Amino acid sequence: MTTVDNDTLPQASARPKALQQSGSSRLAALGAFLRAGAVFILLAALVVGFTIAEPAFINIANLMSILQAVSVVAILGAGVTVTLAVGGFDLSIGAVAASGVMAASYAMIVWHLDAYATVPLVLAFGALVGLVNAFLIVRLKVPDLLATLAMMFLLSGLQLIPTAGRSISAGLTLPDGSKATGAYDPAFLLIGRYSIFGTLPVSVVLMVAVAVLLFILTERTRIGRLLFATGGNEVATRLAGASTVRLKTLAYVLSGTLASLGGIVIAARVGRGDVSSGGSLLMDSVAAALIGFAVLNLRRPNVLGTIAGAVFVGVLLNGLTMLNAPYYTQDFVKGAVLVGALALTYGLGRSNP
Repeated sequence: MTTVDNDTLPQASARPKALQQSGSSRLAALGAFLRAGAVFILLAALVVGFTIAEPAFINIANLMSILQAVSVVAILGAGVTVTLAVGGFDLSIGAVAASGVMAASYAMIVWHLDAYATVPLVLAFGALVGLVNAFLIVRLKVPDLLATLAMMFLLSGLQLIPTAGRSISAGLTLPDGSKATGAYDPAFLLIGRYSIFGTLPVSVVLMVAVAVLLFILTERTRIGRLLFATGGNEVATRLAGASTVRLKTLAYVLSGTLASLGGIVIAARVGRGDVSSGGSLLMDSVAAALIGFAVLNLRRPNVLGTIAGAVFVGVLLNGLTMLNAPYYTQDFVKGAVLVGALALTYGLGRSNP
């Protein structure tokens, strides 16, 4: 008769439990990896799928075209991201960008300024708008949505007054009956039309530069940590000795400046001051910033996530266009992507049920 050593029974019964725990931990690690890289995995799948359906999609010229198309949205979305970091929100960015387009056009065509005077002037205009937004929100305690909404309406009307509602181009008839005799500076047009080495558009370089600088500011500096701390708990940040007034002011000034930079890129690309140039910029940039919450499963505003979100939507829309999808489906596609990203971030992204 064989005897069973009772001391070995607990060890034998513990092995299945250990295997189950090991398997559960592996599944949890796999789930965390998939959630963190979901946007990039989906982006890679889109590129492969569109390339199979239309081989011309993967051409370097088309890829650069996608990046050029999303550069303005990404730049504006970066500004939105900074205001989200401090617990705010800037609804005026689309109007600031559109006003930047009109201001740049007016400065060159009516005032005869060159690119070297126009660009700083428009950037200063955007910074001033951000400063006014900050004053309304921080000093007068106006809720950020109301303050920036009011600024959006103010700028949307203000940009039409100097030209009586007309778009700005060479030979513009001013409200007093005179003719504008200026023209776009060729050096200014290079911002939106020139490609370095014939392949890399200047606007894409600006997008990358903005992304890198803001990433360093928000993720690698004390100021960046304080920006997020302000959004997380403003009272605690103030009690810790940080000036939340200055931090919020910085966020809105950066947002306004980046929005005006986006307006400069648009003006340099189209070569005229179109009164309808900022139509969809607000919603597109906000969508990019919110999709960025799902990137790396950070579940918070982050600049690199915003850029990835803008590129993701740009790849999707470009691929659908190449496949002759109806143009009127684009807004639906953007909405579906945003809903999916938010579901991934706040639903599937939870570690505990």
